[in-house]
Formats: sequence, structure tokens, C-alpha cells
Amino acid sequence: MKLVIAVSGKPGAGKTTYAKELASSFNLRYVSSGSLFRQMALEKGISVAELHKKAEGDHDIDRAIDGRALEEAKMGNVIVEGHLAGWVLREVADLKIFFTAPLEVRAARVARRDNISYEAAIEELKYREYSNKLRAKAIYGFNLDDLSSFDVIFNTERLSKELISETLKTLISELLKCQTTR
Repeated sequence: MKLVIAVSGKPGAGKTTYAKELASSFNLRYVSSGSLFRQMALEKGISVAELHKKAEGDHDIDRAIDGRALEEAKMGNVIVEGHLAGWVLREVADLKIFFTAPLEVRAARVARRDNISYEAAIEELKYREYSNKLRAKAIYGFNLDDLSSFDVIFNTERLSKELISETLKTLISELLKCQTTR
């Protein structure tokens, strides 16, 4: 099996939750660009927000992380999760999934998850999205508002986690059947 799934989405929309669940369900490796980014911030002794700011002027930061994601994808049997995964892996991914939800919903999730105020979560999400868009355009020419390369898009505001999970599991099972009959 050489299955490659790219999972992208807005911060707080659920991409990590679903990517980990799918990796476990289908015995795929899980690679998180966000974890690679956070690890880099830790190694540099700065916050993730500071690394985002630094990355705006130093494109080698994003290139290193995205290059690693591409290397992992080329090995196959993997779910690569990250803000740019669907765009960076568009030529190698068998399935590209995007998760979204309204800013207010995502901010409430991030506030709970990170134990910060709702207001702080709103500001953090706005800045991260701005920074991601700026860098994606400057480095790769990607327009993060153009979701046309994605195979499926889920708004996680009203659909239950169970419905989204079961839909994705069915889709991936069918995709695997198609791969084996080629």
C-alpha cells in the first residue's frame, strides 16, 4: 500500500483529531507539519507565534518543514497533516481533505484546548491565518482561499465527529479498493 493522504484546514477546525484517528484506523504513519513547526520553535527557544513571525522573513523555515512533509509522503502509507499539506502534496497525495469551521467556533475550541481566553484564541487564530496566507503566497504562490485542489471539504461546525469519521473511513476504504483493482 502506498496510500498518501494530505489533511489541511484552518486552525481549530479538527484536522489533527481526524488525521490521527484515520492514521490509527488504517494503520498509516502520522506526520504533523504543525508538530515539526512546534519542535523547531522549542529547539530555537521561542514561542510558536515568534517562529511564525520569524518565518515571514526566513522562508527556509517553511521550506524545511514542507520538504520533510514531502519526503514522508513519497515514502507512502502516511497521513500528512498541516496547514499547507494539501497544497504542498497536491501532486503526490491520493486524497486531499480540508477542514473548516467559523472563526468563533474554532476559537472556542482552541481556548478550551490551550486553556486560554476566547479573546486570546481569536487573536491567535487571526494572526496564524494571516501569517500562513502571507508565507504560502510569498514562498510558493499558493492562494490559501483556493480550495479547488481538495477532494473533500468538511465544515466541522454542525456535522458530528462520528458522521465525519464514518464518512472519511468509507471514502478511504473505497479508495483502497480502487487502488487494489488497478
